Amino acid sequence: MKKTFFKTFFISFIVFSLVWGGFIYKTVIKATGESDEEEYRETFLDRLIDGKDDITFLLLGVDSKDVKKSSGTRTDTMILCRVDKSTGEITMLSIPRDTKARIRGRKYEEKINHAHAYGGPELSVKAVKDLLGIDLEYYVKVDYNIVREFVDLIGGVEIDVPMDMKYSDPIADPPLYINLKKGYQTLDGEKALQFLRFRKGYVDQDLGRIKAQQEFLKAAIDKALRPSNVVNIPSMIKTYYENVETNIPLDVIMKFAMKAKSFSSDSIQANTLPGASKYINGVSYFIPNQEETNKLVKALFTDQRAVENSENNDGEAN
Repeated sequence: MKKTFFKTFFISFIVFSLVWGGFIYKTVIKATGESDEEEYRETFLDRLIDGKDDITFLLLGVDSKDVKKSSGTRTDTMILCRVDKSTGEITMLSIPRDTKARIRGRKYEEKINHAHAYGGPELSVKAVKDLLGIDLEYYVKVDYNIVREFVDLIGGVEIDVPMDMKYSDPIADPPLYINLKKGYQTLDGEKALQFLRFRKGYVDQDLGRIKAQQEFLKAAIDKALRPSNVVNIPSMIKTYYENVETNIPLDVIMKFAMKAKSFSSDSIQANTLPGASKYINGVSYFIPNQEETNKLVKALFTDQRAVENSENNDGEAN
């Protein structure tokens, strides 16, 4: 069984962990030196106030225990995410790891999760841009540890496990041992990781796993945003910086974090790339339905921006 897991918890970090913005702001200010403090404060706050209401980024989960040492590994999770701080909406498009796609620099189409092994998160971003025909700049890359630590920090996640889950793979890295009973229960960090890595029992395997993981994410965000978890924010920030690699600027993250109270699991729209699995020359691929994909991407990531830009232009004209 290939290693599988779900790393969309970073959305939660964007939403609330940097509500502790004063803490980070002071840390950044001090790092610049006292003489630059006033100038930095002005430029930093200017960037914090200005800018768009939405951000789109590619979430990458890597087959690694340490995100800082994950070069050369394949991604196990790829999710295109759009967060709108003006409405509180979070839009996600899960891209199956076996999706057959063009990867720049390769002669033939391959599984899209190979892109990271060839050229890191930057090549993964380019592969998704080419696949979906969108503008994309930012990425967020996370490892196994963030799931375990995050779930333990928020006191576990309540989830209805749909079936008995049992599997073992001692040679996996890290070793994989899954033993969960069917039914509603609270999963700690270790059991949550087992739940999110389980694949074989679903009828449609990867697609079934994606659906289960999307439900888990909603439950996790609901739990994380409870007032009782505010005291855990400093620990969440520490976990974030130890297990996340991203090219999203700090001030952009803070701008969205300041709107944390407007986010909830009810505002999450979870989608999966349209298509079907198919064997080609003995290899299993996920083949996107191009027509349906174009419609979905246009509705989720293009039309909304066009409407927003039109409204902004009208406002400026008036």
